[in-house]
Formats: sequence, C-alpha cells, structure tokens
Amino acid sequence: MLLGKLRKASEGRGRMSGGDMAKPLLGHRSAEGDPTAPAAGRTIGVLGSGDFARSLAIRLVCSGFKVVVGSRNPKRKAGLFPSAAEVTFQAEAVKKTDVIFVAVFREHYSTLCDLADVLVGKILVDVSNNTEINHHKESNAEYLASLFPACTVVKGFNVVSAWTLQSGARDGNKQVLICSNNQEAKRTIAEIAQVMGFTPVDMGCMSSACEIENIPLRLLPAWKIPIFLSLGLFLCFFTYNLVRQVIHPYIREQKNKFYKIPIEVVNTTLPCVAYVMLSLVYLPGVLAACLQLYYGTKYRRFPDWLDQWLQHRKQIGLLSFFCAALHAVYSLCLPMRRSHRYQLIETAVKQSTLGFVALLISTLHTLTYGWSRAFDENQYKFYLPPTYTLTLLVPCTVILAKVVFSLPCIHHRLVRIRRGWEKGRYVKFVLPSATGEYSSGETSSHV
Repeated sequence: MLLGKLRKASEGRGRMSGGDMAKPLLGHRSAEGDPTAPAAGRTIGVLGSGDFARSLAIRLVCSGFKVVVGSRNPKRKAGLFPSAAEVTFQAEAVKKTDVIFVAVFREHYSTLCDLADVLVGKILVDVSNNTEINHHKESNAEYLASLFPACTVVKGFNVVSAWTLQSGARDGNKQVLICSNNQEAKRTIAEIAQVMGFTPVDMGCMSSACEIENIPLRLLPAWKIPIFLSLGLFLCFFTYNLVRQVIHPYIREQKNKFYKIPIEVVNTTLPCVAYVMLSLVYLPGVLAACLQLYYGTKYRRFPDWLDQWLQHRKQIGLLSFFCAALHAVYSLCLPMRRSHRYQLIETAVKQSTLGFVALLISTLHTLTYGWSRAFDENQYKFYLPPTYTLTLLVPCTVILAKVVFSLPCIHHRLVRIRRGWEKGRYVKFVLPSATGEYSSGETSSHV
C-alpha cells in the first residue's frame, strides 16, 4: 500500500511539473502591470542597417516583436540581421508598421524625404547623437520633426549603446530617456522600452532633446572639477617643493639636485595633495553647518558653489586616496631610511566615520613630525616656510570647527535645525485630556 501511494504521488508531481514547465516563468508587462503587454507581437520598423540598427533589431526580436528593417541594399544587408527580422526596401518597411526607429545619421535625414507621403501619421523614434556638444542650434529630433511635420517624433534610446542592446539590460544603466510633444506616442515607446527590459524615463517635451543628446558626449561629468582641483594642488605644491629642494640649493650652494625631481620631489608633493584633498572633503560640511546655524533653518538653499562642492565630496575623497596610494608606491622606490620618514597615514582613508579619524591622525602625525622644524631658521629657504606648514591650514580649520560644533550648546541647536526646527517659528500642540477628549487649553511647544 505504501508503494502504491508513493507511485501515485510521484505521478501527480510529474503531471504538475509538466504543466508548469509549459508556462513561461516571466511574462512581458506593460506600464500598467498587465502581464499580456499590448506591444507583444507588434511590428516595429527600423530604418538603417548600421551597427546600432542591427543591435536594435536583435533586441526587438528577442523581446517578442516582429521587426521589419528598411535598407537601401536589402540583399547585401540581410545576412547581418537575425533570420526572424524581415529586411526589405525602406518604402516597403514603412508601409508595414506605425512605429519606426530612425537609425541613420542626421546628415542622411534628407534621403528619407521621398517617403514623406508614406510616413504620414507614423511615430518616428530618433536614436541619433551628435559628434559635439551643442553642435547644432536645434537637436536632431527637432530637425527630424521639421522635415516630417505630419509625423510624431519621439527622442529615445540614444543613451543606450549597441552593446547594451545586444547583451540586454543586465549591465550598465537600464534607463531610457524619452521626450516628445505627444503624450500618447511617449506612452507607446515607453511600453516598448519596458518590454525590452529597460526603464523609460519621461524627460518632458521635445525641447529636452538637446540635453538628452548631449548626455552621451559628457565623459565623467562629476569628476571634472575634482580632477582639475587635484591637478591644481599638485602643480602648486610641486612648484613650491621644487623651489625649496632643487632651486634653492642650486642658487645658494651651487649643488645640482635636479635628480630629485622624478622621485623625491614628487613623493613630497603627493602626501601634501592627499592631505589637503582629504580636508576638503569635510570643509564644505563645516561651512554648511555654519550657514544653517546663522540662518536658523535647514530649508534655505545653499549657494551654488557650496552645493556643487557638497556633491563632489565623494570624488574628492577618492582622488585623495589615489594620491595617498601613489605616495605609498613612490616610497617603496626610496631607501628605507627615506621611506620611513614619509609614513603613510593617509592610506587608511575611507570616506565614512573613519575618514575624519584619518584626518585627525594625519594632523597629529604632521604636527609631531614638524614641530621642531617649524622653529628652525635653516628650514625657511628663500624665506619660504616648510611645505607641511601650508598643508596644516585647512585641516586644522576643519578640526577646530568640528570641536566647536561638538559643544553641547551648539551641537543640540544644529541637530534640531537638521531635524526641521526653524528659528522664530513656533508650533502649537493641543494635548488630549485623560478622558480621550481634547482639552480646551493649548500648550505651546517650541520645536
């Protein structure tokens, strides 16, 4: 009997697993969450036969769309596209669909003017980019809309690379920026993007197309200011150390020490840059706290320069760590007695709670190392103070400000401001009575 029950149970599981395996695990979802997306099985047209058009056709076919590719030489280009995609002439491809991806360059838009009568009422998706930022007065999408006024133009998919289209939306940024003056057209393209596995982002009307086209041309925009800042500090400290360590001995003592430039001068400069950059990570927070205490509210906007500074703190901290790591590598190239002098405390920098601890330890190390040298006349070459005295200005300012802000009378006020308290504003609370009803009197509370 037991064997019979086990046999029946295994047969039931086999029937259940077979039925479940026949169903797809994941279905396409539309913007409203419907598992049967209205875009499934829809015919999508692609005008162009380049790399991006081929990657777009592959991704559309894998997402369940019927793809018609319009090319000027369909016989020669048919082998480059998947077999499920139909490659035909441009006029034939336009007639078979209402949504068309225009995967051609801006200078080739005029070749599509012969199709103007067939394109009436179609949705044209412009996926092109410029070669330079603000290269033209109007965006490519606006130019395409001026050539085909009877069509609805949507800007989108230009921030997605051909590699991302082929490999899917697993890697990199999944966002697809979309803009158009027609809400229904934007909704249609957004549904297609969702079925393809991307996340559509509505960027507004067609006037946003110029900004969308400039995005792929910006290389690491958040790193531009920090990199220039670090290079500027490096040049300043390098010139200062060059004068003290090389130029001064050459002029006063006729000693040729130019051999120190590649290793020792650079190795003296790198910790200075790392130390100052680390202190610049925490200085904007100190300035922001001063402004909040002065105005008595957190709802007043910071100046633009301070806002940009606060947003670039992570990049500044990473560049500080990079300079400290280079200092460690350079120290290994020096003799042991020399590398022992340049103890690297900054390598412990991590932009978290330990970051300020690293700044404090670095400051104590610098003060201990150079306290006796600060009062030595021989250290003031060309009447220039030692380099480490210059690096102490910003870190000491940050540390003293942190100490002042930690005082209870200031710390409590700053915490209340950051929790929403405003100077000169009063909030009245009505305390309920013991019976559960509100009392007639009011108790004022200054929050």
